[in-house]
Amino acid sequence: MSRGGEIVYIPDDSDFSSFRDQCEKSEGWHCQYNKGSVTVWSHGQQESRTVQKIKMRISCKDVSAETLYDVLHDTHYRKKWDSNMIETYDIGRLTVNADVGYYSWKCPSPLKNRDFVTLRSWLPLGNDYMIINYSVKHPKYPPRKDFVRAVSLQTGYLIKSNGANSCILYYLTQVDPRGSLPKWVVNKVSQFVAPKAMKKIYKAGLKYPEWKRKHNPTFKPWVYPEQNTLPSVSLAELSLQHADSLENIDESNLSEERMHISDDEA
Repeated sequence: MSRGGEIVYIPDDSDFSSFRDQCEKSEGWHCQYNKGSVTVWSHGQQESRTVQKIKMRISCKDVSAETLYDVLHDTHYRKKWDSNMIETYDIGRLTVNADVGYYSWKCPSPLKNRDFVTLRSWLPLGNDYMIINYSVKHPKYPPRKDFVRAVSLQTGYLIKSNGANSCILYYLTQVDPRGSLPKWVVNKVSQFVAPKAMKKIYKAGLKYPEWKRKHNPTFKPWVYPEQNTLPSVSLAELSLQHADSLENIDESNLSEERMHISDDEA
């Protein structure tokens, strides 16, 4: 996402186009899971324990692309369906379609919890939608003692309309968790955690219209920028979050017997 340079920038049309290609193309991707409406792929070397690139796809019947786009933007609603989330909030806006935000999530015990600070940008394209992010540093939001600061090299969603009231959701992520994770954790993510997370987003989409009717129904700052009351952030305040400047946690010796994934965590 950083184009190999050191400067933080707001993704442009070519970045969104490249992201879309990665979602839609199959070359170089290995299928890890394919059941029902969910498929999970990994990219590149299977032996690499840390920075894995994973892609998921789910077909969502009875949920429009527009509704799913709202679900993925609506931080108030996220607290309802994302049981892995500890905290999320917007830090500030960069442009009408880019902002900076914070997200922390529960890792299955005995792993330490992770958090991110990311620059996020979004693009509606006809009946399709994209949201992409990558990690940045913000001086007021340094790494915290109670979390391992992870790095999103590139993460995002592509929502493709599939008729009036159904869509296909792609989720692609390349994250450095800052730690030597055991091989069984990586396997569990693609076989268990990832499919469950996709189904959770789908269920959230089915329930969103009814929830939104009762919770500030006309408030959608991601659609109506004039509703956005976030403070402005300058690109000059931000810098790239390099993985090698962060603490690296060795959790590779943690045994699978000690791991606990509840239905809520997964």
